[in-house]
Amino acid sequence: MIEGLHLRHHSADEAMMILDQLVNLYLEVYRDDGEFYSEDRYRRQLDLHMQRIEWELVTAMVDGSLVGYIYGFPLSPQTRWWDGIHEPAPPGFTDEDGKRTFALSELLVHPDWRRQGIAAALHNDLLASRSEARATLLVRPDNVDAQTAYRSWGWSKVTELRPGWEDALTFDVLVRIP
Repeated sequence: MIEGLHLRHHSADEAMMILDQLVNLYLEVYRDDGEFYSEDRYRRQLDLHMQRIEWELVTAMVDGSLVGYIYGFPLSPQTRWWDGIHEPAPPGFTDEDGKRTFALSELLVHPDWRRQGIAAALHNDLLASRSEARATLLVRPDNVDAQTAYRSWGWSKVTELRPGWEDALTFDVLVRIP
């Protein structure tokens, strides 16, 4: 593990204090990945996600600099998270009650700090604090590094999903049961 790595949990109110840092890291991580990863779209996404009940952020800092973060939230009974899911999906797979599934929405590590265990530390720290029966995330099928990491951390692909957002990509739906 990296000497001086500090992980910290943040509520949505606390995250507002570092919002620009979160957005700037996102833009650095996705700088070559196209228009879908724009600042405007990500700020809208963060704003919507931070309004979710029990939204939680964990940041990774080294020497006072943000080097990574992860966030997510439980899926409510009225969630639109599963909109665009491809069949077949197991019966009842998309049924939510606010306590069944934690949606991991973002896991980012600055390119200069990758392959040093930061993503795993963030992942493990956030999920260890959750009480939901399972966790889910969406990952691009062509993101081999992320796919490899998630599988090594116990995630399994269930199906695919294409959200209803403008210019949305098709993602693999992964699930992890603690």
